[in-house]
Amino acid sequence: MNPSIPSTMQAVQLDQPNGKLTVRTVPVSHPQAGQVLIRMAAAPINPSDLGALMGYSYSGERTYPFTPGLEGSGRVVKAGRGLMGRLLNGRRVACAASIEGSGTWAEYLLTSAQSCIPLNRNVSLEQGAMALTNPLTALAIFEIAKRGRHRAMVSTAAASALGGMLLRIGKRRGIPIIHVVRRQEQVDLVRSRGAEYVLDSSQADFPQRLRRLAQSLQATLLLDAIGGSLTRTLAEAAPFGSTILMYSRLSQEDSVIDARSALVKHLHFEGWFLPNWIREKNLLQILQLARQVQALLGSDLQSSVHQRLPLSAAQQGLETYIHNLGAGKILLVANPQDVALEG
Repeated sequence: MNPSIPSTMQAVQLDQPNGKLTVRTVPVSHPQAGQVLIRMAAAPINPSDLGALMGYSYSGERTYPFTPGLEGSGRVVKAGRGLMGRLLNGRRVACAASIEGSGTWAEYLLTSAQSCIPLNRNVSLEQGAMALTNPLTALAIFEIAKRGRHRAMVSTAAASALGGMLLRIGKRRGIPIIHVVRRQEQVDLVRSRGAEYVLDSSQADFPQRLRRLAQSLQATLLLDAIGGSLTRTLAEAAPFGSTILMYSRLSQEDSVIDARSALVKHLHFEGWFLPNWIREKNLLQILQLARQVQALLGSDLQSSVHQRLPLSAAQQGLETYIHNLGAGKILLVANPQDVALEG
């Protein structure tokens, strides 16, 4: 065993759906072929993490206890067999957890080498911790918009960090976006960021206003981050031939679809999942994406940080995040030498 790699580490764990987060001492695993071991610097709490904490699993039945966390940053300290692992060994990286494995809220992460991108010297580990989930999703959405020749789009959960990225890229590329939020204060927030079209889904006339605006702008790409009854509302508002892109399920409710609207309006319902999109990329494409993301981390793909907390304060950080959605990321810091804590 590499003497610099301990046999155990501190990791945040969840014992049951909607339970309290606990920090425990757990074994450090070592990489097999195609894998790398990363000494973590920091990891954010994302909206998509909340679903995992409620028991939702993309890989099937959830087993407990498990360590949450979808993305983060750190340094590769050991690599298994394979070209990508050899290229990353010793490098600072942005990383994503494997669907079947433990998450990033820990001192070490074992994951696929393909789930990492090397960080440039001018990108801090704090920036790198937030460089994958939202930035890559934003780039993918505009790739889909370009491929489908969509002239405008509807963005739900528009007050989120991803919503802000879509807003900035849309303004720069001249693509009108209808931004959908849930409360008046979020309307004010998104407008303060420069948005022209902002709708509050809690208002009684929201479906009618959305339909009029979507038809007027020909917003034929509708991004569904919520699911539930909102999916039906989007479909009813969509112009003929639109695509409803279902990329998250923040409501934790099954999407409601009116077959009549889908048939008569020739609608397309597509599921999109970031790990699948990444798996479709070859090594050269991944490295190109890494350069593109890092060039925009200080502008279009920037994420603000609300608090930086140690792993031991994960439960506090989660509660703060839930009650201040839109205020910025909560970073769980595994190594204060890499990412400074508050104060």
